[in-house]
Amino acid sequence: MSPTTHTTTAAAPAITNETVQTLDIRKDIFIAASPDIAFAAVLEELGPGSVMPDGKPFPMKLEPWPGGRWYRDLGETGGHKYGHLWGHVQVIKAPTLLELTGPMPMSFPAINHVQYRLKAEAGGTRLSLIHRAMGLLPQELREGMPEGWAHGMNRIKLVAETNARTTASR
Repeated sequence: MSPTTHTTTAAAPAITNETVQTLDIRKDIFIAASPDIAFAAVLEELGPGSVMPDGKPFPMKLEPWPGGRWYRDLGETGGHKYGHLWGHVQVIKAPTLLELTGPMPMSFPAINHVQYRLKAEAGGTRLSLIHRAMGLLPQELREGMPEGWAHGMNRIKLVAETNARTTASR
């Protein structure tokens, strides 16, 4: 049997610990908007309205039906399309549930499942997120993901509450 050779390229960071790791992130936020408006904000933030923590737009495409793709469309060069598949819609039950499964932003052996659950609550909606993953997950990713999801949840809240105020003022 020949020894294993590890090759590192600039495009893919080296994973020095090849032990399968798990990730379990849970976030919960109250949104002062109806479940319909909050669900639309989830789709907006996961799709064309996505924004990085530094304010840079990070538009994605989300096909909101079972099996629909969630991906980054990076355009076309020389007749070749470029992009990054983040996952597929596993379950969609508007306006109460969205589940996504796939590699997400990970370009290494990993599988992810993300669940957004929305529940009507007095004066608005309770949005709960669960992200579970397993694979060769680098420590810096495991440490940075909770902050990234908190940013996304806060963006959903901002978009939904802004849309609720706009709708109410009409």
